[in-house]
Amino acid sequence: MLIVEVCVGSSCHLKGSADIVELLQQYVEEYHLEDDVTLVGSFCIGKCNRVGVTLQVNDEIHTGITKENFKEFFNEHILAAVR
Repeated sequence: MLIVEVCVGSSCHLKGSADIVELLQQYVEEYHLEDDVTLVGSFCIGKCNRVGVTLQVNDEIHTGITKENFKEFFNEHILAAVR
């Protein structure tokens, strides 16, 4: 089981965390990963960045996730991990 934690704290919220959560839900459903991926929210992961949202995939923290680079992030760090 892959745990994907999305920062929804004030900084990431302003940088689009709601959009990233929506994309995650969409992609998990599209790829039928409901049994493989658990999505959770966090009020702060502690790695605020100037651009984008911070996500934690299991124990690995990723910063700067935006709608523009989301697909690449998903393929590399979520899809590849469960396949």
